[in-house]
Amino acid sequence: MATKITVIPGDGIGPSLTEATIKVLDKLGCDFEYEYAEAGITSLDKGGDLLPQDTLDLISKNKIALKGPLTTPSGGGFTSINVTLRKKFDLYANVRPVVTFEGTKARYENIDILTIRENTEGLYCGAGQEIFNDGEYAESKSVVTKKGCERVLKFAYDLARKKGRKQIHAFHKANILKSTSGLFLELARKAASENTDIESKEMIVDNACMQLVMNPNQFDMIVTTNLFGDIVSDLCAGLVGGLGMAPGANIGDDVAIFEAVHGSAPDIAGKNLANPSSLMLAAALMLDHLDMSDKADKIRNAIKDVIKSADRTTADLGGNAGTTDFTEAVLERL
Repeated sequence: MATKITVIPGDGIGPSLTEATIKVLDKLGCDFEYEYAEAGITSLDKGGDLLPQDTLDLISKNKIALKGPLTTPSGGGFTSINVTLRKKFDLYANVRPVVTFEGTKARYENIDILTIRENTEGLYCGAGQEIFNDGEYAESKSVVTKKGCERVLKFAYDLARKKGRKQIHAFHKANILKSTSGLFLELARKAASENTDIESKEMIVDNACMQLVMNPNQFDMIVTTNLFGDIVSDLCAGLVGGLGMAPGANIGDDVAIFEAVHGSAPDIAGKNLANPSSLMLAAALMLDHLDMSDKADKIRNAIKDVIKSADRTTADLGGNAGTTDFTEAVLERL
């Protein structure tokens, strides 16, 4: 019986990247049944909601979704679609791997870092956001719970074993944020004592960012809270050439959503210029999640070979080919 996948093509370059990625999955013979849904500007322009109930129902039904980049309009009281999805489906673990692909414009070689970001708490919980005295004073509340920390730490150590990772760094700011970051650090130390088969280290996040730039090869796997994880995962993407090479997964106990983490790039939409690697690599993460890692590795190896041999690569990779040509190069290798 075919596995049903909810597919949200997204905005801007999203539909063309999605089309390319579906071709790759079909070439691998994954036997998926795709059910398409809309969200973002695409949905708004058709008179619908930014995140329609039909789309939420379809994600809830199928449990697995592949999502192109979505645009949340600035202002107007619109809430981030990604934050809404994470809260709605309790997608507490954000998985952000970065790997060096030879032939990119990356500044480093042999990078292979996996960041696990707590995805539902911290400053992103939206608690206590207020502006006072006609804009003279603003505040928001960071909320960290024992449950939230423990489950993302357990997820990180379990994934480390599954992926053969040897070391985990916990990033924190407990020297200043003694309550919230302090709770995370306390529970990270407890998790380290219970998972002695994995080497556990801790690092203050500002020093960690400097260390990532100076000597990124010292890091294997990172686990941290929501805001720090957001910043650090993009920093790590910069080590390997940018967000165009960085997939993401948002995983909960019941639902998982896999996505390209870059924006919708409306300025190049419809021009056949975008690099589809991020969404293809997100599809590989989806295959890993579905215990189809052999097929996932085929996608990664095909992309790796296309870039290394500079065969029909897009402009961001130093070439002059388009989305469709790059996709054909990947398909030929599959």
